[in-house]
Amino acid sequence: MDWVPLVLSVISASTPLLLAATGELVTEKSGVLNLGVEGMMLAGAVVGFAASAATGSGAAGIAAGAAAGALLALIFGVLTLTFLANQVATGLALTIFGVGFSALMGAGYVGIALTPLPKLDVAGLSDLPVIGPILFHQDVLVYGSFALLAGVSWFLYRTHAGLVLRSIGDSHDAAHAIGYPVIAIRYAAVAFGGAMSGLAGAYMSLAYTPQWAENMTAGRGWIALALVVFATWRPARLLLGAYLFGGISLLQLVLQAEGVRIPSQFLTMLPYLATIVVLVLISRDRTRIRLNAPACLGKPFYAAG
Repeated sequence: MDWVPLVLSVISASTPLLLAATGELVTEKSGVLNLGVEGMMLAGAVVGFAASAATGSGAAGIAAGAAAGALLALIFGVLTLTFLANQVATGLALTIFGVGFSALMGAGYVGIALTPLPKLDVAGLSDLPVIGPILFHQDVLVYGSFALLAGVSWFLYRTHAGLVLRSIGDSHDAAHAIGYPVIAIRYAAVAFGGAMSGLAGAYMSLAYTPQWAENMTAGRGWIALALVVFATWRPARLLLGAYLFGGISLLQLVLQAEGVRIPSQFLTMLPYLATIVVLVLISRDRTRIRLNAPACLGKPFYAAG
């Protein structure tokens, strides 16, 4: 078996998971639970595709996808942070809205194909056997996913602003009492999470499968949510989780190529079955979850006076 195409496929399948999960990690670290990742990814996918089709520019599609995700996230923020709506119900509604909005807006783009995002060649390295195409011949969003994860890790654990954000997630009342703008910081975290989900969606429609198809994210937003729990809210573990689940999603193709006689429906559900199994196993370790999960996750904040 030629392993290079397989590894490249795993990278492509894992990148949208890593992008979306990185954004949701920051959102949850601030104490906000946004279950609308799937809807924001679909909005980013269709808006990014439309912008790229209209302008002929992949960069315009990436920017538009991120902006669409951030806009939906800010709507979520207004409802939950300003009007104190229930975060779980609002996140579910956001996903439903994203599914309907993307289907409506994307109806005119079905069957249109775009040129995939260009691969970045590193002179003298991209032509190396095996590692050349894997490490030095990827598109900008693949490299961006690693850079953004590293940046988020540095921000959360090496900067004062990151400490403030984590303190708000752990005790918003204490942070407010010493003068930190809890709502403003949570708005920024929610917008960042939405932009990352939009980038993940744009990657789906501009690089992974450079065309628009209704509901093309196929539940990846929910897997990204599960990845944050799988990683126990630690950035470094997101990388392992994203590539683990990306590999599982491609396992169906490998098994079919090897001629394994398993019903295709079972193979299709493997990533989601694995998600459920992992969450069940992790939930048994309540102590670790209690120690790592933001204490105020999903709790509304009201600044009296």
